Amino acid sequence: MSAAAAQHETAVVPPTAAPDETVANPAPEPPAPAAATPTERLNPVEDDPMPSASPLLQFPAAPAQAPRTSRKRGLTVAAIIVAVAAVAYGVGAWFVGDRVPNGTVVAGVSIGGLPEDEARQRLTSGLEDVQGEVVPVSIGGENVSSIDPAAVDLTLDANATLDPLVGFSLDPRVLWGHLFGRGEAPAVSRANEDALHTALETAASELDVAPVEGAIAFTGATPEPTEPVAGRSVDVDAAAQLVLREWLSSERPLELPTKEVQPTVDAAAVDKAMTELAEPLVSGPVAVSVEDKLAQLSPQTLAAHASFVGHDGALQLEMDGEGLAEAVQEANPEIGVAGEDAKIILNANAEPQIVPSTSGRGLDPKELGQAVATAGTSTDRTATVQLVDAEPEFTTEDAQALGVKEIIADFSTPMPYDPVRTKNLEVGTAKVTGMLVKPGEEFSLLKALGPITAANGYVSSGVVEDGFSTTALGGGLSQLSTNMFNVGLISGMDDIDHKPHSRWFDRYPAGREATLWEGQTDLVWRNNTDYGVLVHAWVGNGRVHTRLWSTKVWDVKITSSDHYNITRPTTVYNPAEKCIAESGGQYGFTVTVTRERSRAGQAPESQKWTWTYQPWNKIVCGEKPSPQSGPSPSPSPSAAG
Repeated sequence: MSAAAAQHETAVVPPTAAPDETVANPAPEPPAPAAATPTERLNPVEDDPMPSASPLLQFPAAPAQAPRTSRKRGLTVAAIIVAVAAVAYGVGAWFVGDRVPNGTVVAGVSIGGLPEDEARQRLTSGLEDVQGEVVPVSIGGENVSSIDPAAVDLTLDANATLDPLVGFSLDPRVLWGHLFGRGEAPAVSRANEDALHTALETAASELDVAPVEGAIAFTGATPEPTEPVAGRSVDVDAAAQLVLREWLSSERPLELPTKEVQPTVDAAAVDKAMTELAEPLVSGPVAVSVEDKLAQLSPQTLAAHASFVGHDGALQLEMDGEGLAEAVQEANPEIGVAGEDAKIILNANAEPQIVPSTSGRGLDPKELGQAVATAGTSTDRTATVQLVDAEPEFTTEDAQALGVKEIIADFSTPMPYDPVRTKNLEVGTAKVTGMLVKPGEEFSLLKALGPITAANGYVSSGVVEDGFSTTALGGGLSQLSTNMFNVGLISGMDDIDHKPHSRWFDRYPAGREATLWEGQTDLVWRNNTDYGVLVHAWVGNGRVHTRLWSTKVWDVKITSSDHYNITRPTTVYNPAEKCIAESGGQYGFTVTVTRERSRAGQAPESQKWTWTYQPWNKIVCGEKPSPQSGPSPSPSPSAAG
């Protein structure tokens, strides 16, 4: 018997019979209920811990193990349900794992519901065209640059793009996508990182917006500040990630991320320079004292030679010392003695001669600039400086080094008798004589002669204009142009610009002549040697002469072809008011001129010039006597013969 049962029997005590009663075959007593806790007792009596049980208050005891069994059954059923669901979920995930979730779109290409291989093929073909295009990039939609995907190995990684979308996965988001649609999925790309960074840095050089630095400039004698503004530069690291992520899907141009770039000279620095430098500088004149001589510089002069330069975040005042030195000498010519540059001239024997340079006494530009800047921003507005020895810019030694010592080209052409035309040639040859063309410089005949005006001594003479003879100011200067072309050709100079006449004048070698018309046609050659070239030209003995002095460098051979493509002259009518009739008769033709030049240490060079001349047509003044004839073209300048 268990302890619980023993306790039960001890607690159940049958009532004691009275002595005078006899109990015959007493009915068996129902088992007493287990002792109730204080809350279970009905009408408890404090001093009767064990009251007699009343049959009316007896309840059958429930089996002690019944509730535990029910719970076990419930847990078992739940476990079975979960297991079935898990198996069903896993089977479902496995079943759809070889396909892309429904509704999936990558960079505009729909691949939802497709098996992996088909999705890869569709994705690759769908993005093939866009991968072959350059990617325009921009910041703020202002400047636009581009990146070439092929140059940086930028391409779609189809496998990496599909990896998160296909295959067995218990991620509920994946199964949800299969059931209800996945939507947009990112395209994964790969590239050569170093090449992509380099390409973005190159693009940044075109896209970056530099900050506006704080600055000060003068308008007259009034200082005008420029307020600083921050700039922007491409954030290359962030841009590389953005390109990889969005180059296939985002709108073009691709907007790149940027970083703000602050100006080094801020508003405070501008205010400080305005207050302490700019405004004081032009508050009044500055006197320059040079060995007891004075020159006064006005606020306008000071402002004209002042500038502000950023340095370590501040604006510093800088003065143009050379400009100030000229202003001082202009204000007081007694200050200093200017030196003289060396010159190369043609002496009485028409040979080159060097006129030596001379030293002078002048102002040191750097010292003067610093002294004026200090005086202009202080209460004592007098700058005191001393004269120093001043060497000329072109010294005797410089002139000697140019090697102008021998004739390297000599050329002349016969001059028709025409006193008016000859006047223009005399004026022109005088203007070019003595010109020194230094190494690397160009000789321009129009610059040497111009402007071609009556005030400069030119007169009207015959020219050829649009195929017709007429007159113009400076007529005849084309003969000087032809001569200057030929000395350049003979000496081996580089031909920069020349144009032959429309008709051939037999006083010039065919194909080796050059016309001239101010504002339209020039004669230009370049000095390609290490020596100076001195020009000499004159009119004499019925000819126009040109000569170049220097040191011989080139060996030159010039040949001309026979005339070919011969064309006969015709009759042409000229309705111009100032028409000049011509008898004509000379044939037109084409000719080729060849120049071969060589110099020590270089391979020989061959150059060709081909030109076609019009025939000298018979010119009849007036309209062509035919109803079919149209209006003649208006004349345009073409030559000055």
